[in-house]
Amino acid sequence: MDKFIDPNRAQFEAFKGLDRDKPIEMLNLVRLRDVAAYPEDHPLAGEDLSGADAYANYGRATGPIFQRVGGTILWRGTFETTLIGPEDEAWHVMFIAHYPTAHAFLEMATDPDYQREVVHRQAAVETSRLIRCDTAQEGSVFG
Repeated sequence: MDKFIDPNRAQFEAFKGLDRDKPIEMLNLVRLRDVAAYPEDHPLAGEDLSGADAYANYGRATGPIFQRVGGTILWRGTFETTLIGPEDEAWHVMFIAHYPTAHAFLEMATDPDYQREVVHRQAAVETSRLIRCDTAQEGSVFG
């Protein structure tokens, strides 16, 4: 499985190039490390923390920032199995986050406190997918 933890420059620029004034949803799929991998100079480096522990640290530290910018969790689920797709892509954390605008997401991601605390996510995550979605009309059929 490829390792995707942070966006690369091209992905971030593509995100910023989309309409920032409308509501967005972000599909989050996260596979956690067995053991958290903090940088050597971090106070938690060398501690016996799991990826789940580090991800919980991330949630506690950044949750208030997420809420301050108007973020909410629309859906959270538990992975069971893949019916169609790579068999090696199993996810420990799955949720859809709603932001009132893309500006709100960018405000969170660039907040100095968030920037300081994102180290917990980086230590926790083995690989992830973060997919921006446009809101769509609900319906009773596919398509």
